[in-house]
Amino acid sequence: MVTAIVLINTEVGRAPTVAQALVEMDEVVEVYSVAGEYDIVAIVRAAEYERMADVIPAKLSSVEGISRTRTLMAFRRYSDSLLERMWEIGFKEEQED
Repeated sequence: MVTAIVLINTEVGRAPTVAQALVEMDEVVEVYSVAGEYDIVAIVRAAEYERMADVIPAKLSSVEGISRTRTLMAFRRYSDSLLERMWEIGFKEEQED
């Protein structure tokens, strides 16, 4: 599974309608309104990298109210349990015998 994090700027006052349009897309699995430089963060997932070319520049750009996007392609997902282990005091990697 390929994941992209899309940082989105919207036209003034359009964030709620843009967010709703994104939620209705099959490939968009999470949508957040955020404070700061961007208005919305969308998590996009597709089975293949090539599918992202259909989703991000094509489907997302067709949403009225989006003024600009910045896309971050994820390389690796860290699970909660792995992150917890990494931050524990005295964490040591398990070595294979």
